[in-house]
Amino acid sequence: MTRGKLYLVPAPLDFGCDVETPLQEVLPDGTLRIAAGLSHWICENAKSARAYLKRVDAIVPLAVAIQGHSICELPREVHKKGDHHGQFDARSMFDVFPAGCDVGLLSEAGMPAVADPGTSVVRAAHQLGFTVVPLVGPVSVLLALAASGLNGQNFAFVGYLPQDPEARTRRIQELEAVAIKSHQTQVFIETPYRNAAMLKALSHALQPSTRVMVARGLTLPTAQVRCETAKHWRSSVPDPAAERMPTVFAIGR
Repeated sequence: MTRGKLYLVPAPLDFGCDVETPLQEVLPDGTLRIAAGLSHWICENAKSARAYLKRVDAIVPLAVAIQGHSICELPREVHKKGDHHGQFDARSMFDVFPAGCDVGLLSEAGMPAVADPGTSVVRAAHQLGFTVVPLVGPVSVLLALAASGLNGQNFAFVGYLPQDPEARTRRIQELEAVAIKSHQTQVFIETPYRNAAMLKALSHALQPSTRVMVARGLTLPTAQVRCETAKHWRSSVPDPAAERMPTVFAIGR
């Protein structure tokens, strides 16, 4: 059977924010044109996908009206548990699309399958013989790392840390031990409403000289990137508005 391409389509990083970044400022023309030409999608949320396509349409007219797009959502358990462990077989999701068609994979922010669901879809595409094509666009983890001043030659993205305070403290100290021993930067994320608790936990669990990077609202006009010692963060004054922004954290020496 003839197979098409699976395009990994980046989305802007303003999902859930109060302001939107103009797409042409964060996505190149080539990405926008390919996105506008697709009409078959796998995504996290169909409503968010349609909103994204409306924004694309305002810059590059869609080849097919939004009502004519075939949009397939990833299962709820993928959102809750992730799909990077290989437990979800996404091959059946391609059955709803015509043979030989191109498909777009879209997350709600950034690059699908990087700090977001989509790994299972990419794996399935390889198994089914699709050509996988990543498009150019923002990736919050890499933007934050580049702006941190921490080691960008040796780093690990470790996803989310535990919610339980004691388990979170143990995990923070484990990551710090790795960072000190191997000089490997440890990068992670958190749900926005837990940002303040995370920063407080980091500032108290880490050694005073360990550096903590906080990158908020990347690509937005209100973006903030600061990398200070844990000792410094202990005495910093929280910014309630900034605490609710999508944030990437990193620790290192």
